[in-house]
Amino acid sequence: MTVSTRGKRRRRSSYTSTMKMSGFAFATADWTHIAPTEHAGETGVALWRTLHFGEIRVRMVDYSPGYKADHWCSKGHVILCIAGELETDIADGRHFALKAGESYQAPDGEPGHRSSTGTGARLFIVD
Repeated sequence: MTVSTRGKRRRRSSYTSTMKMSGFAFATADWTHIAPTEHAGETGVALWRTLHFGEIRVRMVDYSPGYKADHWCSKGHVILCIAGELETDIADGRHFALKAGESYQAPDGEPGHRSSTGTGARLFIVD
C-alpha cells in the first residue's frame, strides 16, 4: 500500500509499534571481539556472545555438535540460524528444524521449547 505525503509517494510500513527499542544509542557490534561465556547443556555446550541494548538482549550463540538444552524454555525469542542445523521440540509435541538462513519466532509463555543440534549451529538471537 502506498500513501502520499505532500506530493511524495511512499510505501506504508506494516510493522507494529509494540516492540519498544529505546534507552540506547545507535551502535554497531563486532561479534568477533565479544568474549564468549560457556553454558553447559544436558549434552554439549553453548557459547554465548551477549550484548544488551536497553531491555533487549542480543546474542550470537554457537552450539557444539551434540548439544541439547538442559531445560524447557518459556522465554520468547526471535532466532535466525546462521550456520548448521537447529532442532526445536515444543512441549505440545510439535517439532521444527531450522537450516542456515531460516528463523523462528517464539512468544513468551507456554508451551515451552527445547533446542538441540546433531551437527552444531550458529544462531543470532534477540530476546
